[in-house]
Amino acid sequence: MKQVYMETFGCQMNVADTDRMEQLLFQSGYLRTSAKENADLVLVNTCSIRDKAEHKIYSLLGTIRPLKKANPDMTLALAGCLAQQEGETLIKKFPYLDMVLGPDAVERVVEAVDYVKTQKKSLVWTEFDQEKKYSIPISDEPAAKTSGPSAYVNIIKGCDKFCSFCIVPFTRGREKSREPYEIYEEVRQLVDRGAKEIILLGQNVNSYGKRDMQPPTPFHELLYGVAEISGVERIRFTTSHPKDFTKEAARAFKDLDILVNQLHLPVQSGNNKVLERMRRGYTVNEYKALIDLLRSEAPDIAFSTDIIVGFPGETDQEFEDTLELMEWVGFDSSYMFSYSPRPGTPATEMEDSVPLEVKKERLQRTIDLQKSLSDRNAKKYIGQVVEVLVEGETVHKDYDFKGRSPHYWMVNFSGGQKTLKSGGLAKIYIESASGHALRGTYRSPN
Repeated sequence: MKQVYMETFGCQMNVADTDRMEQLLFQSGYLRTSAKENADLVLVNTCSIRDKAEHKIYSLLGTIRPLKKANPDMTLALAGCLAQQEGETLIKKFPYLDMVLGPDAVERVVEAVDYVKTQKKSLVWTEFDQEKKYSIPISDEPAAKTSGPSAYVNIIKGCDKFCSFCIVPFTRGREKSREPYEIYEEVRQLVDRGAKEIILLGQNVNSYGKRDMQPPTPFHELLYGVAEISGVERIRFTTSHPKDFTKEAARAFKDLDILVNQLHLPVQSGNNKVLERMRRGYTVNEYKALIDLLRSEAPDIAFSTDIIVGFPGETDQEFEDTLELMEWVGFDSSYMFSYSPRPGTPATEMEDSVPLEVKKERLQRTIDLQKSLSDRNAKKYIGQVVEVLVEGETVHKDYDFKGRSPHYWMVNFSGGQKTLKSGGLAKIYIESASGHALRGTYRSPN
């Protein structure tokens, strides 16, 4: 078989898109390799949400250039959001690049590769899919790989929110939802291939089913439907938008035992004026009310979030408000960034008034606070027994296995070598914690 080297930057949606392209390429005769120098096709799935990600991608392309020069028959492809955003510009920047594919071209990756190979010229495919419905055809073809214990399932693509700092609506288009029957069929197939935990994905999963679906299927109904599928032992979903989170979706945390009590709920800022400039569509009090609602349904629910510091116009007090909100919620973890302008977004029209050194200082204070919150939250698990979904062996020399707790803490643990395997559920006695990881010992059911 021919060989494809694949590398992914960015969110879980990109990871799922890479998995889908791997499956389609496998069906057309490609096998994935970890050595790009041996590859017939190098495919980099890109992200444009942060400036830092772009620099990493451009640096990677620089390292591939000598390989392409040594092997002119190698096909070099860029996919994803940066590909969508830059389009033809990428071919001009990197003349040795063969193919640029936007997110809507994922399903046609094989067709694109064949075109480049046969026509001997570059291809830019960034047109948005004009279909009103979003579909990922389910195939009975052999899989490129068996499912791990956790599997991603795309349920909605695109975003209609148009936050002033975000490029996603311009790179992934408007919201489109997959039909429930197609999602259920994919979940069944993944379970048959070994998946135990299903993670439902979308830029805004809470908007699922609101457009171009007859009859409309609200997100909470989809959750209940997935929970009924035999073999599903855990359900997660990401990402949620606070403005669209319903009481019914919150109630699902109480009703569904296999819907884990952990939620990623991006807040971005803890100040109303900043949230308004970000066009987030909610206030701090509304966000807090949602946290209270979720805790009333699932008292032990754990939260993670996204934070942007140094947004245009952010004052010292507005930044302090963000720290105060982080303390109030007590997030288990956060994805924290200092603001950088993204071309094509409304925020680029605002004066980037916060000096770089101030952004760095605010980001460090945010990181330090989150570390203290994570350390504090970890302590409550010490001396407790938690249920872990085993992912496999760990590289940690003092332990045997690793896995995730329901609250999404990584757990390294010893014991169970004769009985445990990937995808199993294990009771682990937690003895210590470090960072966002717990450490413990397997407790045999006997």
